[in-house]
Amino acid sequence: MSNSPATPATNHITDIAVIGAGPVGLFTVFQCGMLKMSCHVVDALDEIGGQLSALYPEKPIYDIPGLPSVLAADLVGRLEAQAAPFAPTFHLGQQVTVLTQKEDGRWLLETSKGTRIDAGAVIIAAGVGAFGPNRPPLENIQDFEAQGPGAGVHYLVKRRDDFAGRRVVIAGGGDSAVDWALSLADIAESIAIVHRRPKFRAAPDSAAKLERLAADGVIDLVIPFQLAALEGDSGKLETVVVADLDGNQRRLEADVLLPFFGLSQNIGPIVDWGLDLDHNHIAVAPETMGAGRPGVFAVGDIISYPGKLKLILTGFSEAALAAHSARHHLHPGEALHFEYSTTQGVPGST
Repeated sequence: MSNSPATPATNHITDIAVIGAGPVGLFTVFQCGMLKMSCHVVDALDEIGGQLSALYPEKPIYDIPGLPSVLAADLVGRLEAQAAPFAPTFHLGQQVTVLTQKEDGRWLLETSKGTRIDAGAVIIAAGVGAFGPNRPPLENIQDFEAQGPGAGVHYLVKRRDDFAGRRVVIAGGGDSAVDWALSLADIAESIAIVHRRPKFRAAPDSAAKLERLAADGVIDLVIPFQLAALEGDSGKLETVVVADLDGNQRRLEADVLLPFFGLSQNIGPIVDWGLDLDHNHIAVAPETMGAGRPGVFAVGDIISYPGKLKLILTGFSEAALAAHSARHHLHPGEALHFEYSTTQGVPGST
């Protein structure tokens, strides 16, 4: 990582504490840097990038302006490089557990590793909070969850090539299930996709491609069925048993099961910080990204407001608004001479 890692269990002072090092958190660092505000960034994961790094680094993203297609990991790399001139300090592998407002109006953050950060303002870009896969309720599924590319059950695809030449069964009906079925179809020995209803909850173009590949015999659409059991020997997956609503069963030969049933989400200690909450989201004022306490702002998938769209590009816009609001909070009454980046440039640019 090109930016500064921090030593745990130490005290730090900064203009802005950013909670979350996903794509929106990284762009928040850039926006704050352009406004001459320093940042310390805290994330519970051991690497930057949030879900893009943890869940689908090799998945292409198509809705980033100016980039017709970009791999998730490559987008993280570009955002890291964009933030690098402003020398953010990253505190990775730790969670902010306590957020306290000091008598002088600044904020004190304390993490699970004992790190203490004194910040003038806080921008929460925590995505969906702590997340993990929703596991199918199969009695012996843990027997096939061994770590490494040879495992029988995977909840994400980090390296597409790990599935080359393997018999893959995908369970689910959303974008992840359909997208990975399409992506792996040309390298896997076989692909079967199990869904409990004929209609898929995926982008129409992707669903149409899936139907075409099924018609050509490239992908086996196992519908309407759902997972019933896993069979194998010594932790090596051999068969995925599926059943329809009438109890009729099919046995699918398989080396790998990829169940895509979404994520379990938990915003954790955030519920105790006195913010405006809307179920598992932070309710913000859309004109400022204010989260209900002075000097605390929130952006990205963790927030809600009327008309909110859960898109990375929306989070980028929210990051810019939050950064400007944070600057106004730190320097009330001080006029900002706004300059476009083409005029202002960035440190080290030519």
